[in-house]
Amino acid sequence: MINTVIIYTDGACRGNPGPGGWGVILSYQGNAKELYGAESHTTNNRMELMAAIQALECLNKSCFVQLNSDSSYVLKGITDWMPNWKKRGWKTAAKAPVKNEDLWRRLDAAITRHKIEWKWVKGHSGNEGNERADALANLAIDSLI
Repeated sequence: MINTVIIYTDGACRGNPGPGGWGVILSYQGNAKELYGAESHTTNNRMELMAAIQALECLNKSCFVQLNSDSSYVLKGITDWMPNWKKRGWKTAAKAPVKNEDLWRRLDAAITRHKIEWKWVKGHSGNEGNERADALANLAIDSLI
C-alpha cells in the first residue's frame, strides 16, 4: 500500500505473570519512531496487546497500516475470535468471560480509524523490526528493576 505506516510490535514478560514490557517501531516515509512501556505485574499476552494498542493510538489521523506481530494470540484474536466474542457479549464459546477483555475492547476501539493489514512474523528469527521491538520491550522491563 502507498503511504502505509509500517509497525512492528512485541511484548515481553519475566515470569508470567511478572514484570512486563511492550515495544513498538513505527515507520512512515523513511521516518521511524520508537515507543515502549512497562508494568510491574502483568502477563505476556497483556503486553502483546498493549504494544498493538499503543502503536495504533499514537497515530494522529486515519492511516493505512501494516502491523507486524509475532503474537498469534493478538492476530487470531483480532482477525478470528473477536467478532464472535462481541456477538456473545464478550464471552468465549464456552460462555466464559474473555480474558483481557479490557485490552481487547481498547484494541477494538483503536482499529476503527485505520485500514490495517495484520501480519504474523516469526519471533527471534532475525527480522530487524521484530528484534528491535523485542529489545524495546525488554528495555522497558529493565527500567522497572
